[in-house]
Amino acid sequence: MLYSIPMISSMKTDVEYKEPWKRYFEIWWNGIKSLPQTTSIHGFKFIADSDRHWVERIFWLIVVALSWYGSSLLIAAQYDAFQNNPISFVVETTYKDWDTEFPSVVVCENDNSDRVEEISDRLWGEDHDFSMEEVLKELAFFKGITYYTSEFCNLVDPLPDCMQNNLSYYANMVRVTCEETLANCSWNGKPFDCCTYFAPMETELGTCFAINTLQGRDKNAPKLDMISNQTTGPGMITFDVMVTANIYILNAEEVPTITTIGSDVLTVGQEVNYKRYITIRNIENDVGARLISPDKRKCRYTDENFLQVYKHYSYTACTVQCRKDAQLKLCNCTNYFMPGVPEHLKCNVSGIICLNSHVHELSVLKARWSHRFGLSCNCLPSCTEAEITITKDFKFTTSENFANVQIVLAVLPSERYRRNVVRGVLDLVVSTGGTGGLFLGASILSFVELFYILLIRPFCDIYSQRDDDPWHRKFGMRKIQDNNFIPNWGWSFNRKRTTVQPINDKDKFLNAGRKD
Repeated sequence: MLYSIPMISSMKTDVEYKEPWKRYFEIWWNGIKSLPQTTSIHGFKFIADSDRHWVERIFWLIVVALSWYGSSLLIAAQYDAFQNNPISFVVETTYKDWDTEFPSVVVCENDNSDRVEEISDRLWGEDHDFSMEEVLKELAFFKGITYYTSEFCNLVDPLPDCMQNNLSYYANMVRVTCEETLANCSWNGKPFDCCTYFAPMETELGTCFAINTLQGRDKNAPKLDMISNQTTGPGMITFDVMVTANIYILNAEEVPTITTIGSDVLTVGQEVNYKRYITIRNIENDVGARLISPDKRKCRYTDENFLQVYKHYSYTACTVQCRKDAQLKLCNCTNYFMPGVPEHLKCNVSGIICLNSHVHELSVLKARWSHRFGLSCNCLPSCTEAEITITKDFKFTTSENFANVQIVLAVLPSERYRRNVVRGVLDLVVSTGGTGGLFLGASILSFVELFYILLIRPFCDIYSQRDDDPWHRKFGMRKIQDNNFIPNWGWSFNRKRTTVQPINDKDKFLNAGRKD
C-alpha cells in the first residue's frame, strides 16, 4: 500500500533546532528567573510575584532597596573603623603584682685624648703633624660630622699621613676594650662582673657596651636578672666609667644613634660622680594585637623585623636603616661604623667627605610634611616600647680619675599602658553578620546560595541536559502511529499485474493490502 508522506520537510520547520549557545543561555536564564523564588534573602519573592498587585510589588522594591542601602552604610562604617581605629589605649593601675624590667644601659666611649696621642705616635712617629690627631679623633669617635677629615684629607691637597681606606681599622685602634671602660658594677648593691653582662653592641657611633639589651653582638649573651617589684623595691645599677663616655638609658630593643636627643644622653667624665633618677611606664599588648597589621595598630613587634642593620625591630633601629639607605643613595657608601654592612659598601675618605657635605640631610630627622633639611623616615614605634622619664640628675665632684654612675628607679610604677583590640577581625565578622541579618534577613549561606544559583547551578543544568533531544523536547513520547499520515485510496499494487490500478473503495483497498 502507498502513503503520501509530506512530513520530512515540514518536520524540520516545526522543530526548532537552536544553536548550542542559545540553548545554554535559555537554561541559564531560566535559573535566573527562578532566583526570587528560591533565594532565602527576604523581600525578593514579593517583588517577582506576578500574581500580586503592582503597587504591592513597588512597595516591596522600595523597602528592599532601602534595607540594602542602610546595611551597606553600616557595614562601610564598621569596615572603616576596623581599618583606621582597631586599637585603644587604656591606663592600668593594678600595680601590686607587676614585675618591672630595668631598662637597657649603654655606654659609648666619647673621647680619649691620651689614647689618640698614643696611637698617633705609633702610626706616624712623635714628630707627626698634630692635625692628624684631630682627624684620628674625629674618625674614632664619629658623630656624623667630619670637619677635620674634610679639611686636612681632602682630595685636592691632603696631608701625606692621611689614611684613604679601611677607616674602621684606625678607629678601632683608638677605642678601648670593655675592661678598660667599666669597673665595679653592682645591681641593688650586689656586685657582678661588668664585661660578662655589658655585651658589645655595634652602632653607627662605633662599638658600645650594653646591659639588658636585645641588640648585642652576641646572640646568646648572659642576661642579668634586673627585676623590680613589691618584694625587691626599686632597682639601682652602679658602675665606674674609666673614660669619657656617653650613657644611654633605653628600652631593650633600642640602640644609640646620631639623632638621639641630647637631653636623654648622660655625658660622664673623670673626677665626677653622677646619679640619675628615672621612672618607667611599661606597655602591655592584648593578645589579639598580633593579628592586626602593623600599619593598623601603628606599631611593630620586635620580631616583625625587616631591617638589615639589626636583628630586632625598634624605632631607633629603623632610623639607622633609613640613614644607611640615604647614605647609599647620596654617596654610594655608608658610615664605616654602620652595622650589618659589608666592607665594600663602607666609605673611604672620599666617601666620608661626601657624607659630611650632606650632614644637614643625614643627621636630622624631620616629619614627612616638613620642607626643611633632614631625613624623613617612615618608622613605626615598637609595640613594647616603655616610656622612660628622667626625673632628676645629681653631680658630685671627686678626686678620682674615673666617674661613678648610679641609675636609680625612683619609684615602682603605679600605672602602665595597655593596647587593647577593640575592633578585631572577629568583631568585624560579627557586626557585619548582625547588620546583614537585621536588614536583609540573610546569613553567609544566603550569599553562598546566591552565588550558587547565579554561577554554579546553570553549568550543572547545562551538563545534565547535554544529551537533550530537540524532537523529544517538542513531541515527547509520541509513536509513529500517532502521526496523521494520509493514505491514497486510489492506488494499489498487484504482483500478478504489470500495471498499477487505482482502488477507489476503502474496503477493497484494505483487503488488497491483506492479500499482499
